[in-house]
Amino acid sequence: MSEKAAEPVAMIEVRNLTKAFGSKYALRGVDLRVMPGESLVLFGPNGAGKSTLVRILSSLSRPSGGTVHIGGLSLAQHADGIRRYLGVVSHAPLLYDSLTAEENLHFFAGLYNLKKPEPRIKALLERVGLYARRGDLVRTFSRGMVQRLAIARALLHDPEVLLLDEPDTGLDPQAAEMLHGLLSELSGRGANSPGPEHSGVERARTIVTVTHSLERGLSIADRAVILANGRVVFETAAHDLDAAAFRRLYDQYVGGRGAGPAGDGLP
Repeated sequence: MSEKAAEPVAMIEVRNLTKAFGSKYALRGVDLRVMPGESLVLFGPNGAGKSTLVRILSSLSRPSGGTVHIGGLSLAQHADGIRRYLGVVSHAPLLYDSLTAEENLHFFAGLYNLKKPEPRIKALLERVGLYARRGDLVRTFSRGMVQRLAIARALLHDPEVLLLDEPDTGLDPQAAEMLHGLLSELSGRGANSPGPEHSGVERARTIVTVTHSLERGLSIADRAVILANGRVVFETAAHDLDAAAFRRLYDQYVGGRGAGPAGDGLP
C-alpha cells in the first residue's frame, strides 16, 4: 500500500479558535487554513468576529482558546519572531503624527533593520500617491492619506503575510481604486503589474483581507469565507464566482443583513 502524501504546510493555520469578552463570544471554534501565496477574503456582518480574528492573527490580541500557527510556528510561543514577517493594516494606523510621512517610514525601516531603505521608501510613497507630501507632518493628513501611509508602512519590510482589516476605510474613490490595484498586484492578479523598482511589489504574498465590498473582495480573492456569529458558516474557492451569486449566498448565510461598515462591534 502506498504511503499517504504529506499534507501541504499552510502559511496560516487556525484550529478551534475562540475569543470571549466576558460572557460574550466573538469567535466560536474557528478553523482556517491559508496556503502560501493565497489571498483569503473574510466577509460578514458587524459583530461576526472578523476584526477580532485579524487582531489575533497579528498578535494584537490573545485568543481564549485554540491555536494559531504562522509559517509553521506557534503564534503563542514565537510571536516576536513572527511579527517581522507580518504586514498589518488595521483601524489604528500605527503612525506618528509629529513625524513626516518620510520620517515615519525611515523610523519603521530602522525597527526592521532595513539597509539603505531610501529607494524602497520612495517607491512605496509613489505607489500610494504620497511622494509629493513626503515632507509633510502626518497630523496634517486626511484620514484617507493616513490610511495610504499605513499601507506603505505595512509593505515596507516586504512581509510574507499581509493582514488587512478594512484597508479602504476613509479612502476617497480615487484612492480606493489605487488600493484595489495594489492589492491585485500583491495577490498576483494584476494584469499589468509594474516591476518592483516602480511599485515596491516583489511577489504574490499570503493575504488575509477583511472587507465589506463583495465585488472588490471577490476580485482579489482565491478563497472567500463568510463569518457569522463568530463561526465560519461558508467557505469557497472564489475563482469564477460572480458577485451576484455570492451576494445570494451571503444573504442566505447571514440573513440578508448585508456586510455592513468596518468593524465588528466588539473590542
